[in-house]
Amino acid sequence: MREMKDSGIEWIGEIPEDWSTSRLGYVCDEFIVPMRDKPQVFDGNIPWCRIEDIEGKYLNGTKSEQYVSQKTIDEMNLKVYPIGTVINSCSATIGVSAITTCPLCTNQTFIGLVAGEKISNVYLYYMMNALSEYMKFTGHGSTITYISQDKYKKFGIPLPSIYAQKCIAEYLDSKCTRIDEIIDEQQAIIDKLKEYKLSIITEAVTSGIEPDVEMKDSGSVWFGNIPINWEMKRLKYVFHIQKDIAGEEGHTVLSITQRGIIPKDFSNNEGQFANSYANYQLVHKGDFAMNHMDLLTGYIDISKQFGVTSPDYRVFTLSDSEHCFAPFYLRVFQIGYKRRIFYKFGKGAANQGRWRLPITAFYDYAIQVP
Repeated sequence: MREMKDSGIEWIGEIPEDWSTSRLGYVCDEFIVPMRDKPQVFDGNIPWCRIEDIEGKYLNGTKSEQYVSQKTIDEMNLKVYPIGTVINSCSATIGVSAITTCPLCTNQTFIGLVAGEKISNVYLYYMMNALSEYMKFTGHGSTITYISQDKYKKFGIPLPSIYAQKCIAEYLDSKCTRIDEIIDEQQAIIDKLKEYKLSIITEAVTSGIEPDVEMKDSGSVWFGNIPINWEMKRLKYVFHIQKDIAGEEGHTVLSITQRGIIPKDFSNNEGQFANSYANYQLVHKGDFAMNHMDLLTGYIDISKQFGVTSPDYRVFTLSDSEHCFAPFYLRVFQIGYKRRIFYKFGKGAANQGRWRLPITAFYDYAIQVP
């Protein structure tokens, strides 16, 4: 049995007897902290990467949508990560890591760790992954958690020989590759089940659940045939839009996400923040709220609680809630998003994420009414 010893480092516990320990500040040659300013012009060929561009162990910038020029880098004194740098997210979302395979830039969400001669960058990458959970409890900040460069330098780590690091990295590469393959296989199954679920919902809300009912043409290319006792109505005859501005602070701020309407999470810096929420509009329990500003990533839901949401969103209710079943119409609206039906009626700048559903198109949109 291999002999172990106490590492003296809280998050590690025991390590093999022949290993040593160190601090990141002693094994990394450089800590690269990006500038806080973001370029206003993207006209170059050096990738500007965001946390959502990281997929897997290596970061090559191919997911990037923006690129900076050397001129912009020089003028703004931006930091460029050299090839082989281990980048680690140090703000809001803590502990996401990757190894750069080309020169690239990021914002202050990341810090770059350049491995020295005592540690390999692949071992350092896996070490930062192992360290990520501990890091989440050591950050500071009232609303956005942040880990400073000084704190990074003080993180204690186990340090085996370079040969042992290489063996560990090769072992983890093999194991993690197989696990990723299994995840991909399971994701393919999940995607098929989601599509099957969507097809069942679409069939039920457009054609009903009675297999032998007589059908008629709906007059809509989107809905095809509908039961003969159903009718098509424009939304303006079924719903009415309401916009009541709160006029005061203190209400729960609600976000419309693809997981539904949820209270906004102020613990990270994701999404947009307002200077004041007094000009937000009220959302009552049972109201429909729709992000019609982005028909690709937006969504719709029925609110389960009272709160406020962006004045740019659309809040509306059934005109006859006594004889209309709200969850049925919610399914119809959600199909409109998932099948990209609303997208056909949108206007704006799709390439900039602003493809909205105008109020006239909303009111004139026809749906089936059982």
